Amino acid sequence: MSSNDTNQATAQTDDVVESIVHHMPVILPVGGAILIFLLAFIAVTMA
Repeated sequence: MSSNDTNQATAQTDDVVESIVHHMPVILPVGGAILIFLLAFIAVTMA
């Protein structure tokens, strides 16, 4: 009976990757924009 309980518990847990995938169209461009801004800021500061 305990093996059935553990199988049900693992089946009900949410996958972290699946919860993040829905937000990727927003996260990727925002992360890219921040990265480009930081790299440009470093380049201007060093120049």
